[in-house]
Amino acid sequence: MNKTRFVLVGAVLLLMLAIGLLFGFAAARVMAPPGGIRSLNTATLLTQVQGLSELVTVKYVLEKVVVIEDVKIYGESRVILLAHGVVKAGVDLAKLKPGDLEVHGREVVINLPMATITDVYLDESQTQVLEHSTGLFRSYDKELEQSARREALDTIRRAARYSGIVDEANARAKEQLRRFFQQLGFATVVIK
Repeated sequence: MNKTRFVLVGAVLLLMLAIGLLFGFAAARVMAPPGGIRSLNTATLLTQVQGLSELVTVKYVLEKVVVIEDVKIYGESRVILLAHGVVKAGVDLAKLKPGDLEVHGREVVINLPMATITDVYLDESQTQVLEHSTGLFRSYDKELEQSARREALDTIRRAARYSGIVDEANARAKEQLRRFFQQLGFATVVIK
């Protein structure tokens, strides 16, 4: 008897949940504006897009071996560094100005800023000094290791740029923004 009552109460609760969901979907459909677009003016839409701030779309991970030598008459110092670098690129949407975004009914036109490299850093957990040698008459030079790290960052930044990270970031930003505006209900999205 208790088992039957438990099943019956569960079925009633499940039925009430299903009716509530159906009512919610029906109410949302009735209250939605025609065409699926909420009433958004350009300033409101621009503020929402700018709120996304930096849209980082590409991350490259690169390794580079850097050798820095300091040779003097009284001896040499050398550092060999295995640098594990991370480079990120994307579009800074905060740079959008009011004229960069236009809404015409179900069409949106956006003048996208050019992608840039947003961050370059060494992953310290994977970067390691393979060798740090000091000549007989030389003292330890910690600036030599710092020079190797700066050289590694510059080299990794250039390698990412030459590998096309900025172009790839532009293409991915356009695609992500196209999907974003389509989800808002725009039928035509033009990104320049």
